Amino acid sequence: MKISALDLKRQIAPIRGEVDSAIKEVIDNTSFVLGAGVGRFEENAAKYCGAKYAIGVSNGTDAIALSLLALGVKPGDGVICPAFTYYATAGAAAGIGAVPVFADIDKDTYNISLGSVEKILSGRNKFKIKAVIPVHLYGACADMDGILKLARKHKLKVIEDAAQAFGAEFKGRKAGSIGDCGAVSFYPGKNLGAFGDAGLILTNKKSVAERLMILRNQGNKNKYYHLLLGRNNRLDTIQAVVLDVKLRYLDQWNKKRQEAADYYNRSLEGFNIKRPYVPGYTTHIYHQYVLRSAVSNKVIVEYLHAKGIDSRIFYPLPLHLQKCFKYLGYRKGDFPESEKAARQTFTLPIYPELTLEEKNYIIQSLKEKING
Repeated sequence: MKISALDLKRQIAPIRGEVDSAIKEVIDNTSFVLGAGVGRFEENAAKYCGAKYAIGVSNGTDAIALSLLALGVKPGDGVICPAFTYYATAGAAAGIGAVPVFADIDKDTYNISLGSVEKILSGRNKFKIKAVIPVHLYGACADMDGILKLARKHKLKVIEDAAQAFGAEFKGRKAGSIGDCGAVSFYPGKNLGAFGDAGLILTNKKSVAERLMILRNQGNKNKYYHLLLGRNNRLDTIQAVVLDVKLRYLDQWNKKRQEAADYYNRSLEGFNIKRPYVPGYTTHIYHQYVLRSAVSNKVIVEYLHAKGIDSRIFYPLPLHLQKCFKYLGYRKGDFPESEKAARQTFTLPIYPELTLEEKNYIIQSLKEKING
């Protein structure tokens, strides 16, 4: 049996007519950039998330960079982010000239460690820390109460990286709607994915929203009159209308992911493997279903691949050890929980369209490896 990590053909097939119709309307109107469909999606996304404003942008990385710029982060300013996440979180900060300041993760949630952040803020740091980016990794929210408390104490801006958690909730509030800004990625593989690159920024502050709309559009509000040094980070209308169709189905897709995760959890009960931990303050939408074993994750993934199961490692090398961030001066051992997670965590396929037969085959194959 061959089981991919994600099967977008299965996802798209039932809604193909709606998607085709939405795309046809854009083609007929020839309004391909920041057309009416962008505004409709922004309105619907803001309503869905319970945020006052939603600003469509080119991708999730630019969503982080634009958020930092709109909140006044400048070259040389320090931005705290977890060492264990995708490159874009720190890369976006570095890309505008800010300095990534890495923190370790919590060993159970894999989200940023409040203790590690507090240690950075209470210590002597050569960078002026201006912001913190909690990542809602794998689909569960970081401890936003703790983050916001530290942010208020140290006068920091908070940008939620909700790239993997669009639809998840922290104490009843949607991910991305809690901090100063929430950055979202709609890369095709996300729970809500476009047909290419696309992103979104959520905020409840009118002045920030207005600044973001200018920054994403070459720094102008009225064409040819440039108020700021802006960027070309606009959202294509075709991507917006595709996302608007898919948004109608997101909750039921996320529910199916949760049901699959529950099935996996029950099936693996009693085995020597760590299942996902979900704190009471957050829901989990399982962008990734991540397990942890004392056995090398590479060994397990290789075994599952041999069985035709597309297991993945998110992420095999923490950011502080990446070659591109060598200039920051971090060394192996600086963030032990991040380094341990990189060696021990791996995923199982969990997309909504998986059949019971496929899920059983995945579990059976994993148990064979665990049992030796």
